[in-house]
Formats: sequence, C-alpha cells, structure tokens
Amino acid sequence: MPSPARLQQAVPRAEALVITPLSLHIGAQIDGIDLSRPLPSAQREAIRAALLRWKVLFFHDQHLDHAQQVALGRQFGELTVGHPVFGHVEGHPEIYSVGRDRFKTRFTDERLVRPWSGWHTDVSAAVNPPAAAILRGVDIPPYGGDTQWTDLVAAYNGLSPTLQAFVDGLRGEHRFIPPEGAEARPGFSEPLAARPLVSEHPLVRVHPETGEKALFVSPSFLKRIVGLSPRESEQLLELLFEQAIRPEYSVRFKWRPGSLAFWDNRVTAHQPPTDIHATDLARQLYRITLVGDIPVGPDGRPSRAIAGEPVLAHPAA
Repeated sequence: MPSPARLQQAVPRAEALVITPLSLHIGAQIDGIDLSRPLPSAQREAIRAALLRWKVLFFHDQHLDHAQQVALGRQFGELTVGHPVFGHVEGHPEIYSVGRDRFKTRFTDERLVRPWSGWHTDVSAAVNPPAAAILRGVDIPPYGGDTQWTDLVAAYNGLSPTLQAFVDGLRGEHRFIPPEGAEARPGFSEPLAARPLVSEHPLVRVHPETGEKALFVSPSFLKRIVGLSPRESEQLLELLFEQAIRPEYSVRFKWRPGSLAFWDNRVTAHQPPTDIHATDLARQLYRITLVGDIPVGPDGRPSRAIAGEPVLAHPAA
C-alpha cells in the first residue's frame, strides 16, 4: 500500500495535501485543504486521483453552508437534483436532506433484518445512477451514527474465476420498494407513483475511467436476476450480497460536525446507521450527487431503463 508521504509527492508543495489511507482496500482521509473555497487545479486533480484509488474520501473541519457545498460539487461535475423521487431542500434544488427520521414518513417500523439490510448504491434504480456523492455532516451525535462503505471492486476480485465468468454475463433489476417486511406509507408510495424508476443493470460494471470490474449489487434496490428462476435468483443474490459487505472490503467512518464524505458511487455501496433510531440524539446531514453515465457490463451491453427517465443535471440557478 502506498504511504501517505508517497501519495503526497504527486501534489506540488505549495498545494500539498496529506492523504492517509484508512483500510487496505477503501477509504482515505484528506487533510491540509479548505473546501469552502475554489480549489487550485493541482488539489482538484489530486482529489480526483485519490477518489479513483480509495473509492471514498473523508474530510474533517469543513463547515460549509448549502451554497458552498453546491459550489464544491460543481468543481467535479454536473449536479443532479437532490433526489429524483424524494425531492430536495427548499431553495436548494441540488441538495437532499439526510435526516435521522426521514424513513418514518415512508415505511412502517416492522421489517425483516438481514446482514445486508440497508446497504445500497445511491439511486441504482435509475438507468444512470449518480457517479459520485458528497455528504456533509451538520448535526452529529456525540457517539453512534457511523456510516460504512464497501469496495465493490475488491468484492468482485474476491470471487472465484469460475463465478466471475458466470456473473459477468448476468443482469439484475433495480427498483425502489419498501424494505422486506415493511409497508409503504404515503410519503413513499405517492412520490414513487408520480416518478417511478426501474432499471436493468449488468451485475458486473466496468468502471468508465479505471477499467476495473465492480460487483454492481445494491442490496436495497437489486431485487432479481434476469433470466433465473426466483429461487435461483434469491440464492445467488444472497451469496453476492454477503460477498459485497465482507468486513475486509469495508471502512467505517465516525462523523464530526463539519465532516464530509466524497465517494465514487459507481464502485461502492454504503450503509447508513440504524443505532441512532434507538436514541433521541439529533443527526442531520446533506447530500449532493454528480450526474452519472449509463453502466456497461463486461460484454459491452449498457443498462436499460424499464421505467423512468435518466437523472439529468439540475440547471444552475
């Protein structure tokens, strides 16, 4: 694994960043930068390179407001609307509120909990899921509320060559439905009826910049494998979900007020915390997402939309 010193050498001294890897496969902390201001080109390119290498980047002591978060995101690509189904923060169309109680308006409390419950790639029900996301912590509990990310490239590489060859040609259907065992409330069913999203994606995605193969499984949204019987699909999905969330492929992040996480949504899945729901502790974060491309499998076949339109850039105000 490259040392922080070697990674830093790629950045000119006047623009130096400190990049500290946090696990073997995924996650790095970046220090020595102010994200509230426009980034020099050397710093911006160093962050891009670190994102491709480490999949998710973490920053502390970055107390941005909504406008500064939007300005930061636009330095790395076009921004989507906050969420194509569930809306955005009033007055800030690019921002999606990630509050601790947002699911209470969408689902009943009862649900079936499995080891992979809650893990997901953002908006994978769209034909072009976001390329990346930036999540900003504002109200952070003094303990609990951690988020985990997993490296889907490492998960694919950890499969046997025989299984890799099999899943390389498979495709899966992604859609928004309530968690297993839960029922939808109007806060979920009504927006989804107005703006349905269902897509068929390759089970293995080729990263458009690095050429790496990633196991493109989003446990919360991937519901069946096309062309397999229901039982075959269920069994193979469980095996792949277990593979995707293995601890050795993941990193866990402890938030502070002013922390940011910036991740490559094309090759990661993440799990929001559930421990905070047993407390009265406040937790409020805000997310922006970058417009993504249409995934392509190893066989060259792109994803296809079953329902809904591609997620496009939100026009600048």
